[in-house]
Amino acid sequence: MALGTLDELPKSYLDELTRLSVAPLWPQMRTILPHDRPQRATAPHLWRYAALRPHLMRAGELTPIEKAERRVLALANPGLGGMLATPSIFIGLQLILPGETAPNHRHSPSAIRFVIEGTGGFTAVNGEKCPMEKGDLILTPSGQWHEHGHEGKGPVVWLDALDLPVIGRLEAAYAVEGGPHTVRNIADRSRTTYRRAGLVPYRSLAERREDYPLIRFPWSEVRQSLRDLAGGTDLQEPVHLAYVNPETGEECLPILGFSTQMLRPGEEVAPPRRSCSGVVHVIEGRGESSIDGKVFRWEDADTIAIPTHAEVRHRAAGNASAFIFHVDDAPLHRKLRIYEEFAPKHQAKRHLEAAE
Repeated sequence: MALGTLDELPKSYLDELTRLSVAPLWPQMRTILPHDRPQRATAPHLWRYAALRPHLMRAGELTPIEKAERRVLALANPGLGGMLATPSIFIGLQLILPGETAPNHRHSPSAIRFVIEGTGGFTAVNGEKCPMEKGDLILTPSGQWHEHGHEGKGPVVWLDALDLPVIGRLEAAYAVEGGPHTVRNIADRSRTTYRRAGLVPYRSLAERREDYPLIRFPWSEVRQSLRDLAGGTDLQEPVHLAYVNPETGEECLPILGFSTQMLRPGEEVAPPRRSCSGVVHVIEGRGESSIDGKVFRWEDADTIAIPTHAEVRHRAAGNASAFIFHVDDAPLHRKLRIYEEFAPKHQAKRHLEAAE
């Protein structure tokens, strides 16, 4: 059925509606509620770390941490404008140099840190000091005090992922400054309380379970878990692990979800088309991804934006496994009861020629 257009309405009528701060819905119905699939502005896009890194280092020369608070280059999706990787996900690359401290604050958006390079950095969350090693995931949930520091040599860089676009659109985004942390002189809970999956403090069986009991997920353990899982996983099944709250089994944060995947040498995976948007970050390895037919060849530390309802395929290249980190807004979609999956057009394949 063809709907009426704005051109069919008298200008005097439209002017009067504008004066009254109302608008006719029917001429814009197919824009707001298109048939079959959403209208999307988000572009599939790849940010090459090798191209961005010199500019991040230059930022360290140009702007002292005292004038930056957080020295970040935000990934700006060319289809969206502004500092958005997808409509719901903010991604930035943050740099801290030896001896610097990014001061203590808390904010309404939730955030994570995923370490790209360097040693000697740390994040303190409510007094819990978390070392930052390549591939580590560190949570800084909404309202939690956190600061960053660097006690080593050379630059430390990590990927920030925040639900800032969602909280910002709700006009609820703000931050509060705080004094320096009093850091507890014990190892973080990833090395003490939640050392092994399937084991939690006995008190948690009777007491109210914590919202964020585990703040740091060490890559050394996650990587080994992926390799162990691969040893018992059929070649037609993906090797994919989700980061969850160890006391509840639920996703770590309320809006954004996180997972990590191992692509065996030459393996191609074609996940179901999903209603949610996402970002893929390459931890190690090289390969290629096809997103709605557009092919991106990637290597260590590259980052890719994936729009909602995209047809996706990932493939590892060469003779080594590739490891990738996923960020998505599936938790929000599930809470809103709009999450959907659709059968993929392509089936996963095991043996493929290496990408060029």
